[in-house]
Amino acid sequence: MSMTASPQQLADGSREELAAIDLVGQRVHFVGIGGCGMSGLARLAQQRGAICTGTDRADSLTVAALRDSGIAVSLDQTSQSVPDDCDLMVISAAIKADHPELAEADRRGVSIVKYAQLLGRLMIGCTGVAIAGTHGKSTTTSLLSHVLISCGLDPSLIVGAECKQIGGGWRVGAGDLLVAEACEYDRSFCYFHPEHAVILNIEEDHLDMYKGIDDIVEAFADFTRLLPRDGSLLVNHEMPHRLAVSGALHCVVETIGFAPQADWRVQMDSPTGRSTPALLYNKGKLVAAWASTLPGEHMAYNAAVAAVTAHRLGVTWDGISQAIGTFEGLDRRMQRLGQRTLKGGRVVVVDDYGHHPTEIDTTLRALRQHYQPRQLVCVFQPHQHSRTLFLLEQFAASFSEADQVIVPEIFFVRDSEQERHKVRAADLVDRLRQGGKKAMHLHPLKAIVEQLELITWGDGDLLVTMGAGNVWQVARDFLGPQ
Repeated sequence: MSMTASPQQLADGSREELAAIDLVGQRVHFVGIGGCGMSGLARLAQQRGAICTGTDRADSLTVAALRDSGIAVSLDQTSQSVPDDCDLMVISAAIKADHPELAEADRRGVSIVKYAQLLGRLMIGCTGVAIAGTHGKSTTTSLLSHVLISCGLDPSLIVGAECKQIGGGWRVGAGDLLVAEACEYDRSFCYFHPEHAVILNIEEDHLDMYKGIDDIVEAFADFTRLLPRDGSLLVNHEMPHRLAVSGALHCVVETIGFAPQADWRVQMDSPTGRSTPALLYNKGKLVAAWASTLPGEHMAYNAAVAAVTAHRLGVTWDGISQAIGTFEGLDRRMQRLGQRTLKGGRVVVVDDYGHHPTEIDTTLRALRQHYQPRQLVCVFQPHQHSRTLFLLEQFAASFSEADQVIVPEIFFVRDSEQERHKVRAADLVDRLRQGGKKAMHLHPLKAIVEQLELITWGDGDLLVTMGAGNVWQVARDFLGPQ
């Protein structure tokens, strides 16, 4: 069997089932190279011998770093941006079908693949580890990567968020480990070829492309069927869809959760100061314990998943416990940005990426317990009109821990103009107010900052900005120069 595939075979599906891709000397062009995942993928391709170029819409520190590493990046996304000798074009999920570079590559007959297709092929020949789930993928992937690096392994990795302790959102290691966040959007994770996989949880999301929860569960089942017989799956024990995604597998399947019946059981002790002790049991036997500065049961669960996966990859329990205890978190995941002193006292400011009702509820509960604020004000920016419409009632119920909620305009991405007119931010505010919650709709973001400064603040108050769009600007502007 041939163990290599050309760019053309990769693009047209004529490759053999387990063929790796040979990138040595290939000219690979990345459209949307400035994103966390795409920039990391370009580095991996460069390591495999590819000559890489790319384009993006705006300059950034990521783009500057790519240029410093020898990857030419242009901010001119036109047909002329495609190199004359391009062998393979890689596109991010944000690239639409009418993009000029995509059209030019198609006109020339250049092979075109999605980000996940190339990443999946790069897993072949490595020990691939894929972290999937509706929530917690970035945190768990970062935690696992931090443990592996801290304990002397040298993994390559790609994460959909910035984590300073692991070098950002990507890393090119010398070992054979490749750790990657596996996203269900557009069924991207079905292009992967992992040896080990994790399913953290499954809920309704991305309903602009999935018909409903049954369709989502089937996609996760397709993902797990990619695992080889000598591979493994770690799956949430309490998840109602556990058997649907793991019942027919021939690899090792283990469960993890808080229930005593789980193969791996997580237990949280009472918080001590600013840390939360966590215990991990395997079939009733205590195997690891650590104290985390990251609040919440969901963070203890994510850490436990990382611990079990790291142990499967050969790391000792002592090393795992020590490494988890030093993990400082990642950008936009319950990230404490600082505090501001106003007339009434000091206000702590936290920023979070949460954009799904479950994430909002879980995060606000954890922050409430951790900070015990006098007043918790949440500025929540809905992300996607379709998600907001489908989950409107769930969103309205997810802010029980907030004292006040401010909602800017819905962040418009991927949806059609038709869907844009089906729901407004004011609809969410109406539902919140009907439920007795103090809520208001404000636009633009600058007006929210001005409103926040008018609110009576006292010592111990907490401001939380949440959402997958640009709502983080509110937190930064409110804090001012630090």
